[in-house]
Parts: sequence; structure tokens; C-alpha cells
Amino acid sequence: MEPLIEIAIIFIAAAVLAYVAGLFKQPIIPAYILAGLILVLTGLVGTNTIISTISMLGIAFLLFIVGMEIDLKRIKDVSFISTVGGTLMCIILFGIGFLTGGFLGFSSLEAVYIGLVIAFSSTMIVLKILGDRSELDTLHGRITIGILLVQDILAIIALFVLSTLENFTFSILAYMLVALVFILIVLYLGNKYLFPIIFKYAARTEELLFITALAVCLLFIGIFEYFGFSIAIGAFLAGVTLGNLPYNIEIISLTKPIRDFFAVIFFVALGIQLNLQTIKELWVPILILLGLIIIVKPILTMFLISFFGYKKRPSYVIAVSLGQASEFSLILLVLGLSLNHVSQNLFSLVILLAIVSMTITAYLLEYEQWIYNKISKYLNFLERVSENSGHLEYVPRKIKKEVILIGYDRLGYDIFKAIKNRVGKKFIVVDYNPEVIKELVRKKVPCIYGDVGDVEILNRLNLKEANLIVSTVPDKHDSMLLIKKAKEANPKSMVFLTSMNVEDALDLYDAGADYVILPHFLGGERVSLMLEEVGTDIQKLLEHKLKHIKELKHRRRIGHRHPKKHRHK
Repeated sequence: MEPLIEIAIIFIAAAVLAYVAGLFKQPIIPAYILAGLILVLTGLVGTNTIISTISMLGIAFLLFIVGMEIDLKRIKDVSFISTVGGTLMCIILFGIGFLTGGFLGFSSLEAVYIGLVIAFSSTMIVLKILGDRSELDTLHGRITIGILLVQDILAIIALFVLSTLENFTFSILAYMLVALVFILIVLYLGNKYLFPIIFKYAARTEELLFITALAVCLLFIGIFEYFGFSIAIGAFLAGVTLGNLPYNIEIISLTKPIRDFFAVIFFVALGIQLNLQTIKELWVPILILLGLIIIVKPILTMFLISFFGYKKRPSYVIAVSLGQASEFSLILLVLGLSLNHVSQNLFSLVILLAIVSMTITAYLLEYEQWIYNKISKYLNFLERVSENSGHLEYVPRKIKKEVILIGYDRLGYDIFKAIKNRVGKKFIVVDYNPEVIKELVRKKVPCIYGDVGDVEILNRLNLKEANLIVSTVPDKHDSMLLIKKAKEANPKSMVFLTSMNVEDALDLYDAGADYVILPHFLGGERVSLMLEEVGTDIQKLLEHKLKHIKELKHRRRIGHRHPKKHRHK
């Protein structure tokens, strides 16, 4: 069959399965893989060199976008848990996976790949789900992103090591290191002196910006291929390089469609290569490894997050978010299969693990709140694990807490300033980010570390004293609990809550909220008030502008970025 006809069939099948997945709210990547499996079972498409080559380009463009989207500033306030905790988690999980692989009878090299499969989680799946839920900028969202970035970096290192493992000698290692250092120096100089000039001109039109970014990506791929490195590493570094340019957002939006084009072929090609017969022969290893990914991995993650001082709620959500195999695992196995490091049996096994674990993650996050409410009491041991952070509070006994602010960071920061000016120190801040609380303790700001969804924390706050309670936590269940406890303790207290959608806001009003903040609507309201005040007076507008710039610079210093479509916490 002609390759063009096969590509057409691939996209038709992928579109149909993706549509069905969307109707049933299923993750889209497993749908692509299932499309490939159906095509090969029906004999409509077979494996060929062209499809394999295009699918490899899919890997490259996936990593190109990942590289551009890396933003270390986003995880500045959770950098310790992300780097140290994320690395420690990967090492432990790799060790468990490696030992399990050996126990199941796989070779040492295959056990290495199994360890990597267990260690890494899916950046694409998690970012998509958190983005759809507007949770990228919550505490658990930022920690999850930080850990995923660490995993991506470790995966790139693993790609480099495994791609040079076949003919490894110290002379080859020296050559590779010299070549890599030379390439990185050239990339640094290009990024500092050449690319800003090129892209400043290219940014004049979208078409020129798109083709220039694509050319740079393919240039990096070609350079790394020439020097014997993986094209995936070249594409990733190309993304990191362009991600530092002022035009990175535009480049991402322009290149995502072509990334999606190649990615579809890549994931469908995985399904085409899936061998169901070998899966029947390996059902015991499949069940054991699946148990490691969706049970052992989340439990270990919860322990580690709690050990670093975080409460059971963020620990639980982070653990659920990371409980699947990664698309990087598929990329690593494609590499391993091409280098004869792994068998077709193991390759098919890992594809199935990815499909099942990604699907389970989608379900667990969809019903995360309901599941958490059911099992919360069984997770109290995590509070004992995190007791090493019990000193994270500053509560002067003589101060009457007239105002309670729940959620300090970002949205709560403006509210905090207004409260402080109004009532002096007759207030207390509640937040479940220990890094935020440490900073408040250092500044002698009355504060307590805890989760507003925890009844014990609400009891400690002595809600009878509070005349005003303001919560920037957008979780509906937590807000309902807060209204109930606050009104029971002091019916006259004013309760301000936060919601991310109109329906939840109306439900909170029905439950007794005195005012509900909808962050997405605040910007428009503020601009309308400013326009009424400024009118056509350019001098007043200039005053507002200078004041706004000063405020933005201050926020940049303290790490506030206000990303688009993010939920504040």
C-alpha cells in the first residue's frame, strides 16, 4: 500500500477514536494507540520504514515543545521539593523497578529500562489534565510540574546514556563529552548573540517566525544526528534555546499543530507495533508492574511529599497525578528496540502499561475529590510523617484574630495588604505551602500551616472571634465546609470565598457565602473602574501605568507571575 494512503488511513482512524475518547472523557493518547492496534489487527496498515521515520520525528517535536515550555520560575517557591524530592523519588522507583525486572526474569539491561518506566510519569497527560482543571498554579500543581521537569531532564540524560551504550568505550565517551561541550558552547553563543537578532526580524510575520523556528529545530536535530547523539536530545535543546526568547509563546502556539501531526503518527505507530500474543504470555509481569505504577508509586510519592513537610491533601493529589507511565518510557523503549536492548515482548508490555495507567490516572483525577473524602481518614499517618514541619506557625496568644485569610500566595497577596492596613496585626493567615509559611514566620506575620479542608485546623482558628473570613481556595468542597463551620461559630461573620466558575459561585451563595470572588472576572471589573476614573486624562493614565509597573516589578521579585488560566492558591 502507498505510504500516503496509509498516512490518510492513520489519521482517519485516529480522528474517529479521538472523537469517541472525547465523548467519553477519556485521555486522547491511549485512543491513538488503540487506533494503531485496530489498524494492524484489521490489516489496513502495516509497519514500514516511512511510518517509523515519521514517528521518530514525532518524538523530536514532542521534546521540542517540552523544552520550550520549561519554566523554572514557575516552580521557584517549591524548588527544593521538586529537585531534591523529585530526584530522590526517581532513584528509589528506578531501584524498585530494576529489582522487580530482575525478579521477573528479564535481563539486566531490560531491567534498567523497566526501572526507567517505573520512575518516570507522563508530562503530557498530567499537564493536560491539570490545565483542563485550571490547577497548574495550585500548590500541588506547581510541585507536580517541578517533579515532572526533573524527570524530563533525567529522561534526557537516560536517552543520551542508552544511545551510546552499545559501543561504549572511554574514547567514545571522551569524544561524546567534547562534542557535547562544543555543541553547548555554540548553542549558548547562538542563543545570546545570533538567535535574538534572527528572531527579532522573523517575528514580523507569523509565517516567517514559524518557518524559522522549524528550521532551528531541524538544524539541531541534524547537528546531533551528525555527531552521533539522539535526535530527541537535539530537539529538546532546541526547545530550551528558543524557550528563552521573548517570542517563545508565539513559537509554541505556531509549532504545536505540526507537533500534534507527528505525535499522532508516533502514538498510532506504537499501537501498530503492539503484539497482543506476547501480552497473553506476560500477564503476570503486566499485573505486577502495573501494581508498581498505580499503587506502589503513588504510596511512595505520598510518603516523600509528606516527609518534606506537606499535608496529606497535596501529598495525595500529587501522588495520584504522577501514578502512570510516561510518554518518555515509550520513547526510551523505541530507542531500546532499535538498539536491540529490549525484546518485542517487553516493548508491547510497556505500551500496554502506558495505555492502562494513563487511563486510570484520568479517572482518578476526575473523581479525585470524591475518592479523597472517602479515604481521607486512612491518610492521617501522613500528618505524622509531616510533623517535622509542626513549627511552621507564628500565633501570638494576645492577638485577637478578627480577620482570617486562607491562602496567601498570588490572589491572597493583594487581600493580605488590604487586611494588614485595615486591622494591623489582628489577623491570621492560613496556607498549606510550608515555603510560604516559613517566609511569613520570618516576617513575624501571624500564620498557621494547614489545610482549610481539615476540620482540626478550622477548630484551631477559633472562628468565633472572626468578623471577616476570606478564602482564596477555589475548592468547592472546602468552601462549603468553611461556610458551615464559620456560620455555626459566628452567624454574624462575613465569609468571602473564591470560585473558578459561575455555577459553583451560585451554589456557594445559596450555602450562605457573603461574597464569592471569581478571579477571571476581576480584571475586567478593575479595568472598567480605572477607565471611569481616568477617562481621557493622559496624566492620570500615566500615574496608573507607573504605579502598575512598580507593582509588577515587586511581584516579579517575590515570584508572582500570574500565568494564564491558572488557579490561584
